[in-house]
Amino acid sequence: LRGRPGRKAVVTVGLLVTTLWNLRHFLKPLEVSREASKQTQLLVLVWEWPSKQVPNISGDICCELYGIAGCQLTMERQRLGQADVVVFPHSRLQTGRVRLPKERPPGQSWVWVCLESPSNTKGLANWKQTFNWVMTYRRDSDIFIPYGKLVPNQSGTVSIPVKTNLVSWVISNYHRTQHRAEVYRNLSRHLHVNVYGKANRRPLCKDCLLPTTSKSKFYLAFENSIHQDYITEKLWRNSLMAGTVPIVLGPPRANYEQFIPADSFIHVDDFSSVAELASFLRSVNASRYRQFFAWQRSFSVKLYSDWAERLCTICTAYPNLRRGHLYSDLESWFSS
Repeated sequence: LRGRPGRKAVVTVGLLVTTLWNLRHFLKPLEVSREASKQTQLLVLVWEWPSKQVPNISGDICCELYGIAGCQLTMERQRLGQADVVVFPHSRLQTGRVRLPKERPPGQSWVWVCLESPSNTKGLANWKQTFNWVMTYRRDSDIFIPYGKLVPNQSGTVSIPVKTNLVSWVISNYHRTQHRAEVYRNLSRHLHVNVYGKANRRPLCKDCLLPTTSKSKFYLAFENSIHQDYITEKLWRNSLMAGTVPIVLGPPRANYEQFIPADSFIHVDDFSSVAELASFLRSVNASRYRQFFAWQRSFSVKLYSDWAERLCTICTAYPNLRRGHLYSDLESWFSS
């Protein structure tokens, strides 16, 4: 009798066995859950990086840098068969050196990416029935990537840099036939415009741009071509971020007002002539000038210049994107 285990010990062993058995069934769903979470990881293959400088995109940068979970970027073409999405920047396709994959794995979606306007985008006729989604500055894109936007900022303050001149303009590619060149020439007949950039042999270093434009009361945020939603860093960075009032030349005023408040900018089309615009600029007093910055009490500028951040947003948009859709005529869509 002494060698037989006590009743208490038997009960304890029984409870332990039962607990381990239940724990086994409890842990199994966790393993399944972990496996499922791996499957929800979206793999975005960037066939060619959109800009010349390619950053280090190894690791979970979408989550670590931008708070976008379940999204992995890669440039390893050997992973084509595993990729959910493949990205093709038009700036690289235009060179003619980049070749698309010969086959598209089932269920894989291809994205055409472009930040240039239709006037500066060539070779679109080659890409019929090729891309599932488009990623551009246009608000009707499948994946919308603006050059910038206003984000809520409840600071309640207005900060206007000290001004030492009336109007400035930074221009790298000047062509006399462009509409913006014509407007500039007419405006310069009525007032002095401080012109910087390669076109005027006064280039500005990257860190010199904003401190320079911030000294002007007004900035010529003139787009190189006029298209719906084509509102670039000329407005967001060179002007609003610098703390100067943009004089815009681009799509109609109503289009700009879909991005920024109506009283935060001056549109060239607001005036019957360039002479009238010049007269207005000279007449703006301190009180009226301050009104242009009322937006700062509620908003601040977010500039989009990081391609990694733009590409990570594909994963955010992915659940709501059309499956199996193909752009039959990309050129027709982009020029519309």
